[in-house]
Amino acid sequence: MGEKFGLMICVWMILLWGKCLGRFVVEKNSLKLISPESIKGVYESAIGNFGVPQYGGNLVGIVVYPKQNQRACKSFDDLAISKFRPGALPIIVLVDRGDCFFTLKAWNAQIAGAAAILVADNRDEPLITMDTPDYLQNITIPSVLISKSLGDGIKKELSRGEMVNMNLDWTKFFPNPDQSIEYEFWMSSHYECGPKCDNQIEFVKNFKGVAKRLEQEGYTQFTPHYITWYCPEPFILSKQCRSQCINHGRYCAADPKQGYFDQDYTGKDVVIENLRQACLFKVASDSGMPWLWWDYVTDFAIRCPMKENKYNKECADQIIRSLGLDLTKIDQCIGDPKADVNNRVLQAEQDAQISSRGDVTISPTLLINNRHYRGNLCKGAVLKAICAGFQETAMPAVCFGEGSEANYESLENRDDTAVRTETNYKHLQNKYYDTAGRTEATYEPMENQNKYDSAVRTETPTLLFEGLVSYCRKFLHMIFSKPLF
Repeated sequence: MGEKFGLMICVWMILLWGKCLGRFVVEKNSLKLISPESIKGVYESAIGNFGVPQYGGNLVGIVVYPKQNQRACKSFDDLAISKFRPGALPIIVLVDRGDCFFTLKAWNAQIAGAAAILVADNRDEPLITMDTPDYLQNITIPSVLISKSLGDGIKKELSRGEMVNMNLDWTKFFPNPDQSIEYEFWMSSHYECGPKCDNQIEFVKNFKGVAKRLEQEGYTQFTPHYITWYCPEPFILSKQCRSQCINHGRYCAADPKQGYFDQDYTGKDVVIENLRQACLFKVASDSGMPWLWWDYVTDFAIRCPMKENKYNKECADQIIRSLGLDLTKIDQCIGDPKADVNNRVLQAEQDAQISSRGDVTISPTLLINNRHYRGNLCKGAVLKAICAGFQETAMPAVCFGEGSEANYESLENRDDTAVRTETNYKHLQNKYYDTAGRTEATYEPMENQNKYDSAVRTETPTLLFEGLVSYCRKFLHMIFSKPLF
């Protein structure tokens, strides 16, 4: 009976996960080849989910394809990009996909002096979003993936001695029909789950001042959102769903890592805090002060951490009172998590996860005017993206003062970029991973594979399904005596 239950819930998870991946949005930008004549034209490229795309601008440069280290998994000793004389065109390095993290390729290109990196796919397929299991914020050059056919065409011309000139264009990425920027941030209130969660809360802390100013001056409309999933009806009374869900299995989140804290928190605790934050935003918005959400979230992360056993209602209520918000209205909005009824706020959150602009399946996710933001989740890069949505004559002052130019200071001294040193990348050189967010999941046999390219199988598991992935891994290991994913 236990094996049947495990198999059924794993099958349900895989089917649901595959459906979500089928609506993953690959954001693209324009790539224009200026010369030579034989390949001149406009092509599509997929923006990587790391680095800093030049939203609102463009980059004109010449393409270089290295004679050695063509997959860029090692540092470039022979490229000598940084030795080009002043006034030369920027160098856009073309490398091949495979053998190592996309981010390692970008890092090696960056430290060699490249202005941007093109990764040529190694298979004929629709464009994908380059992603990584690591959140590496010190990659600051733009990164894009191009099709295999385009990469082959560029290499052919370079082999003939032709100079390939290229224009990467991000000027019209964010539509703005009404001169007001609307942006959404999808996240979780569980801030202590590793690098991804660290990055999420650091962004909130560092962006708070800018966000409040933009909102108070009427330039932007911000909405926070929280990802939850539902428990399939046959398993509502299971141990897993009772631990991770509220309202009789309707709204669930993965259990935090057990044993990491003195007190074992559950996914149910995370869902309730997600709901509290969503309700606080609603009450604050009704009071004409939606920006108080930023104050609450940053204060809660500092004053109510799980590791100090303060991730609870008592600590949350103290912060709410200090902000002058109506605690009774927030509690009424939360309702009874044990009741077998829909919660209006969380139901709206689940409905909003699925829309014509593409499903939101990854936490954190940032959308600006209904376009998925790609790149580093840090204050300077995000502000540059938001400012790119305004016409130049209508840009808020923050875009010129504390904005995009001012925020690209020396990265070594910044709080919001989680800067690491070159030595932090050395552990990547002996690994054989290549991950990507994809339009659909494909599952190839893993046997006889010397190099593991996880993009071929599934997207990196996120907070949304961590609990079920862990459960299924253990179950399948028990049945087949070896891990299958």
